[in-house]
Amino acid sequence: MRILLVEDNGALADGLAAILRGSGYVVDVVHDGASAEAVAAAQNFDLVILDLNLPEMDGLDVLRAMRSRQNRAAVMILTARGTPEERVRGLDLGADDYLTKPFDISELEARIRVLLRRQAGMRSSQIGYGGVTFDLTSRSFSSEGRPLDIPARELGLLELLFLRAGKVVSKEAIIGSMTGFDEDLSANAIEQYVSRLRRRLQPHGLTVKSARGIGYYLEGAAAGR
Repeated sequence: MRILLVEDNGALADGLAAILRGSGYVVDVVHDGASAEAVAAAQNFDLVILDLNLPEMDGLDVLRAMRSRQNRAAVMILTARGTPEERVRGLDLGADDYLTKPFDISELEARIRVLLRRQAGMRSSQIGYGGVTFDLTSRSFSSEGRPLDIPARELGLLELLFLRAGKVVSKEAIIGSMTGFDEDLSANAIEQYVSRLRRRLQPHGLTVKSARGIGYYLEGAAAGR
């Protein structure tokens, strides 16, 4: 899952990005509102964590611009501006959540999981297909109660396919979700990850199917959603 972190405090941004990357998220960081608006217009993110007190362009103006373009990424406002009026204004402009500084990192991560679960239309933190279960809280996969040992890249691919289960996910969308600004992932590399993932999933009643010329999707009996 790909997150855009918009925070002008360099130390806070670096610390948050490191924690979120350690949890398996792809995180891109920008430090001003104009850059945030431009990046959000050009690239796709699952979640935008947005400060309000930003140089060059206020965070609420960034949010307004995103929603005016029908950008449907989840947006969490993370700011020191916590008056009821500010909260109402942010939520009315299209924010999905509002967290004030200082905050507890465990609460932030829990709120991120809720937003991503909501984006995926999940009613609970677990979803199963075939003989495989995905736990969004721990971001782990298991089969018959036993954890699956899946390398990070393949795990990220499987997570994306689970959260969009029943839909074909294009190669372009996969690359966009699994790579940040400074990374490069080719279509050929995606094909290799898919091939390896198929072998890992075969014993568990689940497979990654190809939609010729478009992308990939999961095939397996749903165990619950």
